Amino acid sequence: MRTRNRKLVLPQGQANADINVTPLVDVVLVLLIIFMVVTPLMNQELEVRLPLREDEAVFEDPDPRELVVNVSPEGQLTLNHEPVSEADYIPRLTRILAARPEGVRLLLFTADDRAPYGKVVAALDGAKAAGADILGLVTAPP
Repeated sequence: MRTRNRKLVLPQGQANADINVTPLVDVVLVLLIIFMVVTPLMNQELEVRLPLREDEAVFEDPDPRELVVNVSPEGQLTLNHEPVSEADYIPRLTRILAARPEGVRLLLFTADDRAPYGKVVAALDGAKAAGADILGLVTAPP
């Protein structure tokens, strides 16, 4: 009897019930590699110092020597109550902060509740680019 060249022949109309898992394994491994590469890039840190307790918070007006940036409801930037254009904001802050010693370059922010979020974030990013070491957010008392 010859059994060497025999093939398994399915009758006409009968479906193959075997699942081919090779493509599935390939896709899962590729996704695993993508997640392993992307996950460390998503970890961004932002150092935040919060007050310890509510009753210890002191609400005072900022010192006149401090730099205070305000964002109006229209998105207009002011630096110590002087209007500043968006193009002049970073160079002006860079000049002012460069005159101060390293480690004490504090910049305080106030923003109106109706101020455009994008303008506030752009002002914060611009302050970091100008060399501010510490960014503070001034809030109104409750």
